[in-house]
Parts: sequence; C-alpha cells; structure tokens
Amino acid sequence: MPFIQGGVIPALLTPFTKGGKEVDFEKAAGLAGFLADKGVNGLFVAGTTGEGMLMTLDERKRLLETVVKAVGKRVDVIAHTGCMDTASTIELTSHAAQAGAKAAGVVAPWFFGYDTLSLEMHYRAVAGAVKGFPIMFYNLPACARNALSASFIVDLAGKVENIQGVKDSSGDFVHLGEILAHAPKGFMVINGVDNYSFQAMVTGAHGCVASAANVVPELFLAIIKNVKKGDHASAWKHQKQLSAAAKLLRYGAMVAYYKEGVRLRGFDAGYVRMPQRELSAKEKRDFAQAMQAAGLI
Repeated sequence: MPFIQGGVIPALLTPFTKGGKEVDFEKAAGLAGFLADKGVNGLFVAGTTGEGMLMTLDERKRLLETVVKAVGKRVDVIAHTGCMDTASTIELTSHAAQAGAKAAGVVAPWFFGYDTLSLEMHYRAVAGAVKGFPIMFYNLPACARNALSASFIVDLAGKVENIQGVKDSSGDFVHLGEILAHAPKGFMVINGVDNYSFQAMVTGAHGCVASAANVVPELFLAIIKNVKKGDHASAWKHQKQLSAAAKLLRYGAMVAYYKEGVRLRGFDAGYVRMPQRELSAKEKRDFAQAMQAAGLI
C-alpha cells in the first residue's frame, strides 16, 4: 500500500506576521484547513514556496506540528526537511517521523557543489536515521544547484528501503519520464512543475506538489479527475487555464504573488519573510485585474 495517496498536494505557504518577524501559526492552521476543505489530497510543509529555508529549525518543527494538528487524517502531510547540512536534515526528518507526517521530502543540500558520492552519503545518512519512515527525494536543481539525475534517484531507491518517492521539480519532462520508466515498483513519482501537470499525470505520475495549488486547487483537481476518467480534452482545457494562472503567479519568482492570490481567493495568508518582499500597491492592483480577466477570481 502506498505511503501517500498522491493527487493534489499544495506546496503550503507559510504565513508570517507583518515584516516577516514571526510565523503566524494560527493562520498556518487556518490555511491548511482551508485547502483541506477544497478537497486537496496532501500538504507539503516548509518547502520552497513555504519559505522553509528562511525559517529556523524550531519554527519548521512547530509549523509541521501545527499543520498535522489542523488537518488530522484528512490529508497526507509531507514535511520538507532538507537543510544545507546533514545533521540538521536528520534532526528535522526524525522530528517529522515523530510528529505524524506521512513522509519527508528532502531537497539536495545547496550552495556547495557536491559529487554523486557525497549526495549518496547524505541521503543514506538521512534515511538510515529514520528506518521505516518514507523519504522522498526533492529534486530542484534551479535552487539547490545539485541536480539529482534520474539514474541516481532510481539506483539509490533500489538500494535503500525507505527511500520511496521523489518530488521532481527539474523542469525537464524527459528527466521525469526516465524516472517513471525505471523506478522500482511502488516508488511514488510526484511532479513539481505546474506547466506540465496534465502531461505528467498522463505519463504515470502519481500526483503533483504544486505552488499554484494554494491559489487554484480546483484546476489541479479537475486535471487529475479528468485524466482518471480518460477525458483528456477536458483535462487539457484545465491545464491551459492552469498554465495561464502559473504565468500570472510569476512561476514562483516572488512568493508574495501566491499569498496575494490566496487572499483574492478568500483567505489571508499573511506576509512574506525578508529577503522576500511584499507587493507594491500597483502590483497588487495589476495582479487582481489580471486574475479577474483570466476568470480566476
């Protein structure tokens, strides 16, 4: 039986208080419930869109506990536990296993360039510290610098029992296809690129961890529903709407656009943390007009 159901998994935004001084845990719980009510299948906590790399380890732990408590067993909670160093990654991953997360997503350590052996040692150490708890690679070379090749992912998944999935945000559909073609049986392949969600699901991906799913979860849900029904024309129609929405949201270049999008859709998702910046009044007006013109609000 798979450790998560897959489907639509928003890369959960983290609400901060004004100026980004503190995590607004009350709003975080509210946003988790808001999305669960929309019918999403899971939540990916403290990832890139969640500004996890701008938070302390203690903040990330408390945020995970808050989200797990808020949604209970309604949706699958995946904790992003990746850090620049192995010891901190192990600390967060061990906490995730104890806090009730279904799995941990672990981005490759960033800034320094690492060779394949270094990366293998890192992932083996993390997985070995939480035997029996599912670990997912999080492949995001645009931000993490260290790309996880399809052969690396497939090979290590075949050797380490509790490495059981991947969130692939490479932006390379061929790379995603290579993983799908060669992954071990039961390995969960989750797409992390909004612009080819439909194509990924048709090819065999088990779901999507998506930033835009904070704002337009219904488009992702419609894509997956129609793919399962075999109605590819309807799924493609919703993918075109999703691609337009992703463009308006600047493809994640500024987290503030996602938070403003959620606010326009009915929930105040708080502020960003510096060096992320808030939108200007003009940027908010222009964005709202564009969202309205696209039929998204």
